[in-house]
Amino acid sequence: MPVLRASEIGNYLYCRRAWWYRKQGVEPVNQEELAAGSRIHRRHGRQVLLAGLIRTLAVMLVLTALVLLVAYCTMRVV
Repeated sequence: MPVLRASEIGNYLYCRRAWWYRKQGVEPVNQEELAAGSRIHRRHGRQVLLAGLIRTLAVMLVLTALVLLVAYCTMRVV
């Protein structure tokens, strides 16, 4: 009995015909478009990662500024 993987179920639910073609060993004819889409997804993934890193850095800088402000105000009171 052949094994059916979870990713195959996802592919089947997304597009039954593409799943069937893949099972028959038929290669997509739009290889160039698929490669371009993969490049776009990789670039977008890098942008999302960079945005997350910049946001983390911004939060750290704001927290550092608050700590320094509290320390400065505490020293002036004493």
